[in-house]
Amino acid sequence: MTHEVVSRVEELSGQLAATADETERLGKLADESVKLIRQAGVMRLLQPTDFGGYAAHPRDFAEAVMAVAKHCGSTGWVCGVGGVHPWEMALMDRRLQNEVWGENPDTWIASPYAAQGVATPVDGGFTLRGRWQFSSGTDHCDWIFLGALTGDAEGNPILPPKVMHVVLPRRDYTIVDDSWDVIGLQGTGSKDIIVDGAFIPSYRTIEFDAVAEGEIAAERAGRTDTVYKLPFWAMFPLGITAAVVGIAEGALAAHLDYQRDRVTAMGTRIKDDPYVLSAISEAAADIAASRTQLLDGVSRLYDKAEAGEEITFADRSLVRRNQVRCAWRAVSAVDEIFARSGGNAVRRQNVMQRFWRDAHVGLQHAIHTPGSLYHSTALTIMGVEPEGPLRAMI
Repeated sequence: MTHEVVSRVEELSGQLAATADETERLGKLADESVKLIRQAGVMRLLQPTDFGGYAAHPRDFAEAVMAVAKHCGSTGWVCGVGGVHPWEMALMDRRLQNEVWGENPDTWIASPYAAQGVATPVDGGFTLRGRWQFSSGTDHCDWIFLGALTGDAEGNPILPPKVMHVVLPRRDYTIVDDSWDVIGLQGTGSKDIIVDGAFIPSYRTIEFDAVAEGEIAAERAGRTDTVYKLPFWAMFPLGITAAVVGIAEGALAAHLDYQRDRVTAMGTRIKDDPYVLSAISEAAADIAASRTQLLDGVSRLYDKAEAGEEITFADRSLVRRNQVRCAWRAVSAVDEIFARSGGNAVRRQNVMQRFWRDAHVGLQHAIHTPGSLYHSTALTIMGVEPEGPLRAMI
């Protein structure tokens, strides 16, 4: 059955599409986009029920992100990234959860997770310094997750590196307003963040290794809902790839609308051009396959967690391989139909060009890098245990 949030997104689809131009022009989500996402409840899908959320199946979350991205790529991207943060917040200390959601369950949380700063131990917690890139939707968030390397007493990263996620309120960091000048996903407002010596109490931190394994953090946090037992590298990439697949679905829908009555410069109606029609069918099949495979992967992991079975490295590896392939397959399909849309498809007033740009920028995210991931998974399916860097982001 379709989750109620997905149904609400579909009901609001026309309004979401109408905000896309303003969102791109502003370089951040338009106020109306934010209002609509709050109204639909997308950001609360993975939020725990005791703080006003749904603790939903991750499949429902991915479907909601795709439904948004189909109409506005930037808004869908912010939902895909930001919508995972309540899932991790549910694994944090309850004091922090009360600080974030106690007065307003619609409080949004930003990131990035890349360890681009150093947390130096002090009495009661840490002091943090660093600069982070790519904080999607950050203008609309009151708290932020940041990745940090644990430092020594002098503020130098300890070796071997130890990564933690730390959480700060809006007053403790600076958003660099002119740091997001890009060719696609402009409306995500994925700006830089600077922290200069903010104090972070220990209860606002979590070791990344615990989150990566999933069940360890869920048990420590007293969370019994199945969704919180899943590993980080299954959940975080899910929202991002769901946004890319949704953007591809939007590109296909726009292409079909555009081509339906189009006549080429040679006087041929597209409806009579077997080559373009063949490309449309092939692209549609590839995009549909990406949706199906993405949802199937996280559903398989969820079923294992639900049954109390161990989610192995091999399980995670296969899901990550397929998730990356979903993104590349979907964007390649967009390229095929865009190349057959004629010169007028590149005009600003044609929404196809925005979907095309957004899809390619979405593919640039680090979680879509296939090289070492494919290498690792190939070893895994041959029965060889990957080691060291080959286990990264899996």
